[in-house]
Amino acid sequence: MPWSTPFDDPIALDGGRRLRTLQEAADYIMQLPEAEQQDLRWQTAIETLINAAESGGGWLMFARIGMLRALNADCRRG
Repeated sequence: MPWSTPFDDPIALDGGRRLRTLQEAADYIMQLPEAEQQDLRWQTAIETLINAAESGGGWLMFARIGMLRALNADCRRG
């Protein structure tokens, strides 16, 4: 499955921006500070993105869920 594969539903970010594809989600993570990228939540999201790109199928849904969980982790901690 190519990295340009879109999610079934885009992932909304603060400020109105949306992550529409596996590549956009990966780019978002790569723009985070290195220390934050190493956080377990982002490592899990990266793993599911890679699995989606390599295997397709249900991994695309898991990748979206992984991103949503990572993005919303701060809300749950606060």
